[in-house]
Amino acid sequence: MTHVDEEIASQPECWQRAIALAGSSTEQLPRRGERVAVVGCGTSWFMAMAYAGLRERAGLGETDAFAASEFPRQRRYDRVVVISRSGTTSEVLDVLRAIAADTRSTGIIGDPRSPAVALVDDPVCLPFADEKSVVQTRFATTALAVLRAPFGESLDQAVHDAAEALTAPLPLDPTTLEQVTFVGRDWTVGLAHEAGLKCREAARFWAEAYPAMDYRHGPIAIAGPGRAVWAFGAVPAGLPEEVAGTGAAFVHSVRDPMAELILAQRLAVALARRRGLDPDAPRHLTRSVILTGGQTAGAGLDG
Repeated sequence: MTHVDEEIASQPECWQRAIALAGSSTEQLPRRGERVAVVGCGTSWFMAMAYAGLRERAGLGETDAFAASEFPRQRRYDRVVVISRSGTTSEVLDVLRAIAADTRSTGIIGDPRSPAVALVDDPVCLPFADEKSVVQTRFATTALAVLRAPFGESLDQAVHDAAEALTAPLPLDPTTLEQVTFVGRDWTVGLAHEAGLKCREAARFWAEAYPAMDYRHGPIAIAGPGRAVWAFGAVPAGLPEEVAGTGAAFVHSVRDPMAELILAQRLAVALARRRGLDPDAPRHLTRSVILTGGQTAGAGLDG
């Protein structure tokens, strides 16, 4: 087994630990009514998008999500939440150093020894969810579970669905699949983006992601036999029929969308193996982007 296989399989246990941790970390997490910005890079940004959608839907306060490099420093927030597996990514550290002194900061961080821990007011560390693989799987979903748990909605079904998703048959055949587009609505748009990223990172596979309603506005043109559309969460009326009319497969289930992401992670690993690739070591990528003088861009998987 690769590291990523083991890390994918550990997610139900990690989520249970995250739920318990969230219960003892209420003072460190955003409070009702706070105006919150959530930032990250790559996978962490997509989890920020999902959390922002969930928090606003729950009526807990205005919540914006940003790629760390695009954080609007002129805006004022009550709290900034950063999500970072390594706690070393340059853009995330830059945000923490730049926010106003009267803005509270929370860090959802994998490595408790990292510099980000000292820069946030309220660190919430998840060393049990840190990973050896370059490709993020369990840290991302565990960070989202920590943030999602305080909403008052039980995550027992999500944990149950996650365990089932570890052994369920893949809904698409990696030996014949040519292309897949992931779609979502509301908070699951971030999950769709993350599913597409996993396929690109681990398998160098052609995968895209869009809001489900917007998929009709152009991207559906690439749908056809041998390709697929995979929906997370609610499905717009008529979309399955429109996709079927193109000859593409349509995938959707009643699992909790966070658990459904596990199946997409498994598909990415299966596609990598089909192509003779090591899913633990994606091309051109490292665990964290650490920029040096004069650099303006880098390649990494951490936020």
